[in-house]
Amino acid sequence: MNKNDGDSIWTRTINAGQNRLKQFTKLWSIQTLTDLPDRLNNLWQWLIGSYWFIPTACVIVGILLAPLLVAIDQHFDRETVKEISFAFTGDDEAARAIMTAIAGAVLGVAGTTFSITIAVLSMASSQFGPRLLRNFLTDTPNQFVLGAFIGTFSYSLLVLKSIHKSDVAFGVPQLAVTFAIIMAIICALLLVYFVQHMVHAIQASHVIQNASNDAIANIYYWYNDRCDIQHQRDAEHHDIEQFQNWPAMPIYSPNSGYLQQIYLESLIALSQDYGGVVQMHVNLGNYVTDKNVIGYFYQRPASHPNNCQRTATPHLAVIPRAPDGLFWQRLAGCLRLEQRLAHSNDIAYSLGQMTEIAVRALSPGINDPKTAVNCVQSLTSCLSIMMRRQPPSPYHFHIPQSDTNDSSETTIKQKRLAILALVTHIPKISDFINVSLGEIRRYAAADLMVLKALCQAMVNLNYARVNSAQQQTLLHELHLIQRAGEENLNYQELVDDLVAMCEQAKQFILDNDAQHKHFNYVSDFEADIRQALQTQSS
Repeated sequence: MNKNDGDSIWTRTINAGQNRLKQFTKLWSIQTLTDLPDRLNNLWQWLIGSYWFIPTACVIVGILLAPLLVAIDQHFDRETVKEISFAFTGDDEAARAIMTAIAGAVLGVAGTTFSITIAVLSMASSQFGPRLLRNFLTDTPNQFVLGAFIGTFSYSLLVLKSIHKSDVAFGVPQLAVTFAIIMAIICALLLVYFVQHMVHAIQASHVIQNASNDAIANIYYWYNDRCDIQHQRDAEHHDIEQFQNWPAMPIYSPNSGYLQQIYLESLIALSQDYGGVVQMHVNLGNYVTDKNVIGYFYQRPASHPNNCQRTATPHLAVIPRAPDGLFWQRLAGCLRLEQRLAHSNDIAYSLGQMTEIAVRALSPGINDPKTAVNCVQSLTSCLSIMMRRQPPSPYHFHIPQSDTNDSSETTIKQKRLAILALVTHIPKISDFINVSLGEIRRYAAADLMVLKALCQAMVNLNYARVNSAQQQTLLHELHLIQRAGEENLNYQELVDDLVAMCEQAKQFILDNDAQHKHFNYVSDFEADIRQALQTQSS
């Protein structure tokens, strides 16, 4: 190989690297970085969700503290240390014995803590479901307690290494040993706290409350007071109604997995760069396989007013470029797919946790209908919040940035305040009711207590309804509850009791002034008992 061949290979390598750098720059443009907070939040949630992050951080802190305190100890006045009542002032043999005892004790306690955690995880998996294990793994107090034990062990070993058999004034790091004793006492207190915390954590009410808090947080994340109705009004030419008539290209899933998040700002920037509208047909939490059609890209015609507005010449349009390889690369960066179903900001996943607890409680092996009733009540609270708040708009718009500094006559004026760029699929409230309360109804068809709790849930949700569509959803679910009881309850007295409650609830929901009234159902059995008690008292 001669010199010219070497130069050509080197030139081709440099050119290929420059092309890769240009593609990377386009892939991570300024518009794409607008989703950087969401991406960093996902990274943080992944770190917190891992059981190793906080313990590893505690170990690093222990490793850094040991040489720091030893260095401070070497330059500290020993006479001042002796004046501190709780400070260690012994010789090297005593210091070495204390540090050895602390290191061995905290390591043994750390092993015990890990064993207790594994036992609790096994119990929670069988009682509440394997998807609830993430809540236990991401429990910050558990991670911190284990990290404190391991960090103290690492610190003790490094301090033990620095103890020399020489003069007491310089051979024994008295402040470092004193700090180790304090940490050992704190670890003993943390062990007591850990046992109390784990006993409290495995209670069904606590698990349900945590799942409910996660669901409410996700509802507040998506269902807020801000919506894009004003943008819809500003969108001219009726793109919302007409974009499906444009030339369409199917969007395939880049790989298989659960859809965890859609980076909206990046997807809006992508659709605007290629002059079209992206419509997604999948929801968060849906499982898609490789090459599945998850949506469509509708490209604006060349004669569209948006293309004409990008030029200063009347009736001259800029033809948008067709999707190319860079388009599919950027699209893959706009979607986060994982092989396991994680928490993310998925409302259905959070509601599904409580549903899974209720379904397992209704199984013959557990047979705990009271826990199922508690899940129904927590789900009712979450669904009522959703019904009262403004649902997110499926339409997302690109708002052009007007250049106020350029006042020349050739400045291209944007006549539209918002350009339709992305259409997402938003589940309705009926969908959430069906996958949560409806799933419990199908498993509790022969349990009167749970069916009556579901009936009461429809009444409670009626206080939060804001339109007739929600009213019809509640009536439909109430009809299914009544039908399930009629077909599966063993005794006619139980059927009559449920039917009477459902009919009363139906009349209550149909009442226009029901939201200002109190619903109080009294069964025939309870009425007879009350009448008997009143007769005896009189």
